[in-house]
Amino acid sequence: MLETLYNYFGFVGSLGVSFLAFLFFVFWMAGVAGICSLERPKHKQFIFFSLAIFVPIYPVLWLIADMIKQRKQLKKL
Repeated sequence: MLETLYNYFGFVGSLGVSFLAFLFFVFWMAGVAGICSLERPKHKQFIFFSLAIFVPIYPVLWLIADMIKQRKQLKKL
């Protein structure tokens, strides 16, 4: 797989794509952890768990939205 990336993008491009994939994985894990830490009713929590696992972009978007919400709250202080 890395050889294919190298053939398509060259050294710098494959390094950049690998770094972005790593960052996406880290943000995905942080989003899943954040979604799991909230207390919700059982039927809603199951829906959020399912979204977090089967739709990989959802936890990342949730994490970004949560960071924006926290930034707005900190500006009010």
